Amino acid sequence: MKKTRSPHIFSYFFTALLIIQSYSCSTDKNKKSPPNLIVFIADDVSWDDLGCYGNEYVQSPNIDLLAKDGIVFKNAYLTTSSCSPSRNSIITGRYPHNTGAAELHSMPPIDMISLPEILKSKGYFTLQAGKFHMGDYAIRGFDEVHDDKIINGKGGEEYWEEALENTPNDQPFFMWFASYDAHRTWGENQFTGTHNVNEIKVPEYLIDGPETRLDLVNYYDEITRFDYYIGEVVKKLKEKGVYENTVIVIMADNGRPFPHSKTRVNHQGVKTPFIVHYPKAIATRNTVNESLVSAVDIAPTLTDLAGIDPIDRFQGVSFKKLLLGATDRFRNYVFAEHNWHDYEAYERMVSNKNYMYIKNERPQFAQRGPLDAVNSPTYTELKKALKDGLITERQADIFLAPRPNEELYDLINDPYQFNNLMLGSEIPKIYYTLKQKLEEWSIATGDNLPENLTKDWYLREPVKNTNGMKTKTSNKAKNYRIRGEMPGFANDATKINEKGPF
Repeated sequence: MKKTRSPHIFSYFFTALLIIQSYSCSTDKNKKSPPNLIVFIADDVSWDDLGCYGNEYVQSPNIDLLAKDGIVFKNAYLTTSSCSPSRNSIITGRYPHNTGAAELHSMPPIDMISLPEILKSKGYFTLQAGKFHMGDYAIRGFDEVHDDKIINGKGGEEYWEEALENTPNDQPFFMWFASYDAHRTWGENQFTGTHNVNEIKVPEYLIDGPETRLDLVNYYDEITRFDYYIGEVVKKLKEKGVYENTVIVIMADNGRPFPHSKTRVNHQGVKTPFIVHYPKAIATRNTVNESLVSAVDIAPTLTDLAGIDPIDRFQGVSFKKLLLGATDRFRNYVFAEHNWHDYEAYERMVSNKNYMYIKNERPQFAQRGPLDAVNSPTYTELKKALKDGLITERQADIFLAPRPNEELYDLINDPYQFNNLMLGSEIPKIYYTLKQKLEEWSIATGDNLPENLTKDWYLREPVKNTNGMKTKTSNKAKNYRIRGEMPGFANDATKINEKGPF
């Protein structure tokens, strides 16, 4: 078991505890039998890379079974397409710039309050197993933290079943089960070869070549491993007799680690698979929900299901009513942001159900993807097709520079965001509405554009070292490990709880 790593944490613990104790207690009804809560969070998986979301090539039978007997959200959005900022946003119910950790590998302040800390204060046993990637403040909320790769295995899932077996019988539990799957690089495992390179369909924005096909099936194999261990946890829940009273959430932290996806604020970057399975809520069975849901809404919903009154620090809102069968509209808008992730960036996105608007304050840069994507075989095939003049306009999008400062997409007729309506002869009126809503959200939540953003840590176009290999070491830029100012810092955004337009 991993212990709290910094002595100074304890000085904040008592302050945080006093804050938590000020929250209203659960109702007597919920005190009798609060639900157990499990969040399965995959690493780098796009919304349409599961069978239950229409991908007939990916084998995800256990997730698909839970989806069939649960509720599948078709319009669930993350607040960013970058690992640690996304996870911190989910577990705090706050936007990335409001956590103080809007950039990759940055940490929120130690006094930040998290979902597990709140649940722990209300009598829940809280445990994490797998990838952590959130910081010292979040450790405080867990009774146990198991982020040792030796324990978790190559995919990050091998301790899940044992963790569940050892949970106390006299407490409800909250489990944060976070896999390393399907993050690059790929490795041989028991599911390698599950998918056949000749039987998959390559997305039209990638090159249909042998290297890309192999890259995709290796990625799909890791999704299947994630799926397998979810099935093992479900078996253990049934053995322990707690399956019926357990809320299961299945999601990802950001899109697939391929060009056009991870670190983008398009559908392939910030739209997430999101499945909720809760046998006690009859209305969730075999249901597809089209409501807009944001990642900041997850923590408020889980505390609501646990019988805990609304938390002021959450910028999201509980969608518990959707789980109980409500069919009325939930959200009108969702928001996302993209800040530094290997490379300098500043994008903001707002979407309603039909349109997506993106404001890009660094249009001079092409959007090739993060370092792991540009070092991939898939990128190599895209680059070769560009050089040979055999690339389509949609495939070449990642090389476009400069890019438009503003983008607007019709999500119904253009689900992969290829046709920028801002380049047309007539701009739809919805542009003015969405632009205004994005500005309102930015002001309300204390977002800002610092003058000294974090610069590129790596070269944007990979080069080979003396051994002929592309590595992080051989691709370091002059600003490597130099941080700029975090978005929201100048406005003290970690203290702002405003939600913005809903």
